Amino acid sequence: MTFKIIVTYRIDEEGLKLLKSIGDVFISEKMITSEDELIKNISDTDAVLAVRGVEPFTRRVLESAPKLKIIARHGVGYDKIDVNAANELGIWVTIAPVNASTVAEHTIALIMALAKKLFKLDRFVRDGVWYKERMEFPDLLGIDLAGRVLGIIGLGRIGQEVAKRALALGMKVIYYDIVRREDLERTWNIEYRSLNELLRTSDFVSIHVPLTNETYHMIGEKELRLMKPTAYLVNTARGAVIDTDALVKALKEGWIAGAGLDVFEEEPLPPNHPLTKLDNVILTPHAASLTIECRRRLAITAAEEIIRVLRGGEPRYPVNRPLNPRRV
Repeated sequence: MTFKIIVTYRIDEEGLKLLKSIGDVFISEKMITSEDELIKNISDTDAVLAVRGVEPFTRRVLESAPKLKIIARHGVGYDKIDVNAANELGIWVTIAPVNASTVAEHTIALIMALAKKLFKLDRFVRDGVWYKERMEFPDLLGIDLAGRVLGIIGLGRIGQEVAKRALALGMKVIYYDIVRREDLERTWNIEYRSLNELLRTSDFVSIHVPLTNETYHMIGEKELRLMKPTAYLVNTARGAVIDTDALVKALKEGWIAGAGLDVFEEEPLPPNHPLTKLDNVILTPHAASLTIECRRRLAITAAEEIIRVLRGGEPRYPVNRPLNPRRV
C-alpha cells in the first residue's frame, strides 16, 4: 500500500527520505495558515507532518480528512491542534521532543545579548560611533551574568537545559513550575519559588511552558509590574503566554529593562508592530530550533512517528491516545 503524506513546509532531506520510503510525499512551499487551505491539502491524506506549528488543525479541518491517521509535529508545540477532536476521530497527535538543547542555547544567547547590550553595540559600530566616545553612557553599560538570578518559568526538558547552562555561567537559578522538582533542587542547588516571588527576585525571567488555557497571558500587566526595572524577560516558548500589549507598555515605560523574544502572539510579526519600534528588545523569528543538527533531528523524529503509525504501530511521543485509532 502506498500512503499519501503531506509535509506543510520544507524539512531536512533525511526526514524526507524516510517518508518517501513508505509513500508519496507532497511538500508545501509556503506556510499554510487558513482552515480552507489546509482542508484543500489534506482531504485525502494518510499523514501530515506539521512543520511550522501555525497550521490550524481545527475540528472542521480534521473532520474533512477521513483517511488521516496521524499529525506529527516537527517540534513540541501543539496548541493549534484540536486534540480532543483528534481523539474522537481516531487521529494520533505526536511531538518531536528533540530540540531542548538547541532552544536552551538560543535562550542563553538572548540572555547574553541583552546582558552585554550586543544589539546596541553592533549598531554603534555600524553607524561609525566607536565605543570610546560612548563608553560611559548608561545605555551601553552591560552587566555580568555571574551572580545574577535567573528565574525559569517551567522546568521541563528545555527549562532544565537552560538551568544547566546558566549554572555553568555562575548564575543563581530559581524556578516556578506546577510540578516541584526537589531532586533537581538538591542536585543542582536551585530553589523553588512562587511565580510572584520569582518575578520580584529575578534579574532575568525565562519562559518555558506550553500554551494552555492556564498559561494564556500568564504574564500580564500585574506580573510585569512585579519585576525589577533592571530585569529582562525572555520568551522562547509560545507568544501568547505573554500579554503583548502589556509587554509593549512595560518596555516603553521602563517597568523592565528589556526583553528577548523568539515567539509572538501574531506570527509572522508584522513589520510595523510596536515591538519592532523599541530599542530595548531583541526579536528573532521563531528560530530557536533553527540549527542544522536540530532540524535534522526534528525531521527524522517526526518522520519516524508517521512510519510507526502507518505500519500499524503506536508512536513513541504521543500527545493523545485515541480509543479507536484509524486503521491502515
